[in-house]
Amino acid sequence: MRFFVRFALLLLLPITLLAPALHSLDRQPSADYHNRRVRLSGALNQGIAVVFAADEPLTDFTPYRQDSDFYYLTGWNQPGAALLVEAPAIGEDLHTVRSYREILFLPTRNARTERYTGPKLDASSPDAVQTTGVAEVLPMTDLPAVLGTLLKSDRYLEHSLWSQPGETRARALAEWTSATLGLAATPNLLDVHDLTGVLRSGKDPGELVLLHKAADASIKAQLAMIAAIHPGMTERSAAGIILSNLMANGCERPSYAPIVGSGPNSTILHYSENSRTMQAGDILLVDAAGEYSMYASDITRTMPVNGHFTARQREVYDIVLGAQTAAMNAFVAGRSHINDPDHRFPDSLDTVAFNYMNAHGKDLQGAGLGKYFIHGIGHLVGIDVHDPWDYTKPIEKGMVFTIEPGIYIPDEKLGVRIEDDYYVKDDGTLECLTCALPKTADAMEGLLHAAAK
Repeated sequence: MRFFVRFALLLLLPITLLAPALHSLDRQPSADYHNRRVRLSGALNQGIAVVFAADEPLTDFTPYRQDSDFYYLTGWNQPGAALLVEAPAIGEDLHTVRSYREILFLPTRNARTERYTGPKLDASSPDAVQTTGVAEVLPMTDLPAVLGTLLKSDRYLEHSLWSQPGETRARALAEWTSATLGLAATPNLLDVHDLTGVLRSGKDPGELVLLHKAADASIKAQLAMIAAIHPGMTERSAAGIILSNLMANGCERPSYAPIVGSGPNSTILHYSENSRTMQAGDILLVDAAGEYSMYASDITRTMPVNGHFTARQREVYDIVLGAQTAAMNAFVAGRSHINDPDHRFPDSLDTVAFNYMNAHGKDLQGAGLGKYFIHGIGHLVGIDVHDPWDYTKPIEKGMVFTIEPGIYIPDEKLGVRIEDDYYVKDDGTLECLTCALPKTADAMEGLLHAAAK
């Protein structure tokens, strides 16, 4: 038996060795990542940042996904690494005390593990600097010594060390450094996410290309799903069509668990069981999109399962679409807020959509429909489907965000959401990344009718 297992592994080994090349991401030029590291150094207040990569998954049915901040700064998609960025420091005499420095620390290779996961790069590889695009590449075992030397030479850095406070390795590194230097207390880790969140909010041209690819693949997946919708189909079957088409069109994973809610499930915001069988007369809400080379898309469409909206379904649908259009037309770069479900900002797109709903429709008791819009109208999109942002601040040029009004009426088993991704161009106008996917009621019925022929 052992012979056959070893023989099978040997047969699989050439395929395994090719795996990184076959499944590589569309990486941006190394200069783009270097520029981001330099920008980060400018925000460190003459300090140091240590950012850890995501660990290898413990189970082989969990695909590896890199830490978002680490990938944003390096474009490196292997586990177990760490990045150190040292900001330049200027002394009181205005002379440079420390120069900018960037180091990528790579873990030691494990030949046994690599037979299962594929080959990895380490610091001893002759092409490590060229391959990673980082100026200096060292073994991970050198990280404690390098950080200890830096803190020993400048005790100011004890109070300006940026990392991931919730990361076990970051806390362990700080504690080890404290112990080896005999510090009175473990250095307090400042949260590097507070800095990278700001840096990531504006998208560069290379990121925009990847966001377009994510959107295009997601549109194709949704169209394939719409073409298959019919009464008697399970929600999970529809989700499966989306997932398979996302992969077929270059995505490495969905951006989030697909939401496929029919009938009463259309009113559940984050419904993910996808277990119901669709019935004629149901409305179907599908919130599903993919991640292409680490960049996400986010799309929601709503449709009648049997191909025909009822009068009430179409009425609510048109109100939601009108609310999205009103919010889009009201947008002003640098002034408009989003994700404002409590309507703290009179100029927020949430407030615009809420007012539109109240002015254009009623529930069965005669009340305005605004109260059935129970979530924020949008969020930033990027490496994460919910990219970080402080929503007390307005949306600025260069950002990508969603506009996704919805009305959810449980008593009528009627939920409608329409969601698209928008890029704020340099002139302040909006470019829709996902609007090639039809969304008027007539267009949606047309797609369903065409598929039924």
